[in-house]
Amino acid sequence: MRPVLVLCAALAATPALAAAPLTDEARWWGHVETLAGPDFEGRLTGSPGHAKAAAYAAGQFKAYGLQPAGTDLYLQPVTFAVQRIDAARSSVALTAGSQTTPLEVGPDIILGARIPQLPAVEAPLVFIGYGLHLPEIGVDDFARQDLKGKIAVYINGGPGEISAALKSHSRGTQTWRAAEAAGAVGLISLSSPKTAEVPWTRNIENSVQPGMYPADPTLQDAGAPKFSASFNPATAEKLFARSGHSFAQVLALADAAKPIEGFDLKVGLKADVAATVSAVTSQNVVAKLPGSDPTLAAEHVVITAHIDHLGLNETGKGAPYYPGAMDNASGVASVLEVARQMAAARVKPKRSVLFVLVTAEEKGLLGSKYFAERPSVPKGSVVAGLNMDMALPLWPLTSVIVLGADESTLGDAARAAAKAQGLEVVADPYPDRNSFIRSDQYSFIRAGVPALAFKFGFKPGTPQAEIEKAWRSNRYHGLADDLTQPVERAEAVKFNAYMAAVILQAANAPKRPAWKDTSFFKRFAD
Repeated sequence: MRPVLVLCAALAATPALAAAPLTDEARWWGHVETLAGPDFEGRLTGSPGHAKAAAYAAGQFKAYGLQPAGTDLYLQPVTFAVQRIDAARSSVALTAGSQTTPLEVGPDIILGARIPQLPAVEAPLVFIGYGLHLPEIGVDDFARQDLKGKIAVYINGGPGEISAALKSHSRGTQTWRAAEAAGAVGLISLSSPKTAEVPWTRNIENSVQPGMYPADPTLQDAGAPKFSASFNPATAEKLFARSGHSFAQVLALADAAKPIEGFDLKVGLKADVAATVSAVTSQNVVAKLPGSDPTLAAEHVVITAHIDHLGLNETGKGAPYYPGAMDNASGVASVLEVARQMAAARVKPKRSVLFVLVTAEEKGLLGSKYFAERPSVPKGSVVAGLNMDMALPLWPLTSVIVLGADESTLGDAARAAAKAQGLEVVADPYPDRNSFIRSDQYSFIRAGVPALAFKFGFKPGTPQAEIEKAWRSNRYHGLADDLTQPVERAEAVKFNAYMAAVILQAANAPKRPAWKDTSFFKRFAD
């Protein structure tokens, strides 16, 4: 017997699981408790804790009677390059003529680790506004200035007349590809304090963790090493001091979603980056519920959640690992529960359903990107993607946020299921967070497959909005995303029922989901 299946069987047969209450609420929370518990050590991609989590999920799928659908039974191994930045041995400074102004790595600037970093760079800085690259609609901030051999600086956001989905899409691979085509040697991102999700001090703490990118060069976003960094908005005036402009002026325009022109910052940047690169193999977990229709069963509706999180706490302060209870043990628990219920149902969906728990989401959607590009089933057979990432069952479920709902007929199915359950579909309240590209459904969209992501809904200015804001500020990617936080477990069960209804809508429809003619993303399927 394969070692992973021995582990699966052992985990599935533990007395704690056997004795668990059989209510849907207890089952869901039991999975969250297990995955966010100490045995899995925060589920860092490629770690022993992640491997245990993958084995646990595979064991559950096997117990439900679902078919293994990976490339190695229930698993699809994926190899990544692991890049660790040594901030203490790295140095960054602003240069202007003979003058040099040192920057503090951490307090001022955080060096990126998700693409291969240049070990050394010295280049002029140019501000390019929002850094949007959408030539299809006549917007290209990279084409308005000479960037050859320079580092482009941009601020997150975009003009109000451009949809949130398009602005987010431009933040995906478009940014690095546009920078490369323009001859830029690096990118520095800025953000507005008004849209910041976590304090900069926590960003510093998280920056000690390794970054990753696909080991396969054909799947990497940048074709060659580049300088990558983000700058603390609290000290960003340093970048603008010689330009004749101020960061305060830029912020005011960004916060008002007004157009922003680019300009020369009249300062350069010199950096020496100490980094080490190694390799690691992690796992997507894939199980299949075969469809009941002789023809439609050859097509697959995919439901995803990421099983990885941030791993061990390397700061030396606080708890030993990041539990990731809501991000995203909760989503994995929902996938497992929906899988269990659908497998036990007397009537099976017409199309086949793939339950895919992806790795390396926290490293840039890498596991889902691999699966979407190299699925374990025929690529053309994947007709829809439905993703649950940090749905946040923290208040009563009366509405849902459905990212991508306006792009395809899959959104119509999501709205129909919501209406049947008395739920309202509400717009993304914070479009400049780029949520559209920060969950695994985006990997399927890039591969030409209609896809959606789902969260508990809320509107700006409501008590729910305050709960969500506080959660992101105090718990998101922090040690406090643990099992002691208040969670509406019964509401999570209602959310699972809604997700099952959406799956059935997509799996039983006579026609496969289709992009709407008005959707920008239709081009990826052509």
